[in-house]
Amino acid sequence: MVPRFPYRGWLLDLDGTVYLGERLIPGADTAIAALRAAGRRIAFLTNKPLQTRIEYAAKLTRLGVPAGPDDVITSSLVLARHLRDRDPGAPVFVIGEPPMLEEMRAHGFEVRADERVRWVVIAFDRTFDYAKLNTALQAVKQGARLIATNPDRTCPVEGGEIPDCAGMIAAVEAVTDRKVETIVGKPSPIILEVALAALGVPAAEAVMVGDRIDTDIVMGRRLGLGTVLVLSGVTRADDPRIAAVAPDHVVRSIEDLVE
Repeated sequence: MVPRFPYRGWLLDLDGTVYLGERLIPGADTAIAALRAAGRRIAFLTNKPLQTRIEYAAKLTRLGVPAGPDDVITSSLVLARHLRDRDPGAPVFVIGEPPMLEEMRAHGFEVRADERVRWVVIAFDRTFDYAKLNTALQAVKQGARLIATNPDRTCPVEGGEIPDCAGMIAAVEAVTDRKVETIVGKPSPIILEVALAALGVPAAEAVMVGDRIDTDIVMGRRLGLGTVLVLSGVTRADDPRIAAVAPDHVVRSIEDLVE
């Protein structure tokens, strides 16, 4: 098997592109193995902050795609690095699940459960509730600023989609009457800069492969990468945005990256 497209560096989305839930997209393992055998550089790029990079790498390996933590770039990692550069060691309140809190602590932040913070960090959080929303409100009223991991409305899973970080962002913005200052995940150039550094490949020689037009493909088109839209996740073949955004290639699934 050989790659169909000439790019040296490949950024692969995970949910809806490499796997759905605990099920590998058919042919993903052989396609990625073929890209690697052809000398292409690969990194996995996800907006989903629900697992650590160690956990993502273990999941990929378990599903038949060998990977290490350094092969995975998450929005949680990128947010922690970005905020560390802006306000190292700041007290933060995190709307997020344990891996998100772990990433912030690992980067030296004081993660608090009350409103006495300088930043409210908003991430995809399946435990989001009224208490967290109220803490965010009280923090903002005392001067805290807002930053978020990713803009995704939904996350693809086996059998459909579930609410993603956009729901948490909308709720916090609605009650605080403040806008999130920075969203670091796709399609932001912030996450792409980290990903390209991991690949060691310039944007002009790299390609973004993903199932979302509004994050994966828009980022790639906007920032000079090649783009491959896969139809194995949330985007359907009749979506009018495909013609409007015009990815370089549209394929049925990751299996079609090689021939």
